[in-house]
Amino acid sequence: MQNNDDLTIRAAALTIFICILFGGNPVAIKFCLTGIGSFTAAGIRFSIAAIVIFIWAKYKKIPLKINQKQWGQVLILAAIFVVQLSCFYMGMDKTTASHGALISNVLPFIVLVLAHFFIPEDTISFKKGIGITLGFIGVLLLFFDEQDLTGELRKGDLIVLVAVFMWSSSAVYVKRIISQYNVVQITIYPMVLGIPFFFLGGYLWDDQMIRMINPTVVKAVLYLSLVTASFGFIAWNTLLQKFGATALHSFIFIMPLVGVLFGVVLLGEAFTPHLAISIAFIVTGVIIVNLRRKKRPVSVH
Repeated sequence: MQNNDDLTIRAAALTIFICILFGGNPVAIKFCLTGIGSFTAAGIRFSIAAIVIFIWAKYKKIPLKINQKQWGQVLILAAIFVVQLSCFYMGMDKTTASHGALISNVLPFIVLVLAHFFIPEDTISFKKGIGITLGFIGVLLLFFDEQDLTGELRKGDLIVLVAVFMWSSSAVYVKRIISQYNVVQITIYPMVLGIPFFFLGGYLWDDQMIRMINPTVVKAVLYLSLVTASFGFIAWNTLLQKFGATALHSFIFIMPLVGVLFGVVLLGEAFTPHLAISIAFIVTGVIIVNLRRKKRPVSVH
């Protein structure tokens, strides 16, 4: 692996591109949910993604076999994965893409807090503490946004926040056990084990598993499964292995900005003062948390 700071211009451009793609996830989910139930949509998305990742792993000859101890760990990850994605899709069905994008990006702050308690070497510094505080203030402001008087949006925000907490728990657990796996194993097994539960949830709780299929829904499903869950995962982890987390995480502030922009432009969502202030707090918090003391010019290789 190269030094974290040695991010080439090509790698930096790819990282920005991937962050833009990930930022579009909440909007794609909103389009997807116009025709497919929440649980069913998650089941379809990860079925396609798992197949693509499996084919890629076979092509790259990446080992997929795991031992008995790993099966126990993978089952825990799968359980968290099912709850996390179920909550995220249910929450997105009630809230706006803009709110979903901003709340999703409180993930690094919750991970830092959980890691402080469960991973001994990952303590919260003063700088990170400031960033975390700003990020949580930004999310708190969303709950005072007056664009939805019925409270349905706030309910969706809370459900998405639960999803992000579960996602953060999974990230901290993965950090503790990741040395025993390759990145494909740690990703594909929770997907595969979770898929039956998503479809079961769709059968039991979706008002209709599939209400309508049109080009918009199909494109949204393909975007979520092929572009972000498959290509995005492969590209991100390839960059992660080569350059490390520090260099890549310097760009994640792009995700909430893109998510809100897409929500306003593509879905016609209102851009309220609360939303603008929330963006400022969350993006500033993310930048502070990921700010490096020593910076070197981007190198070209």
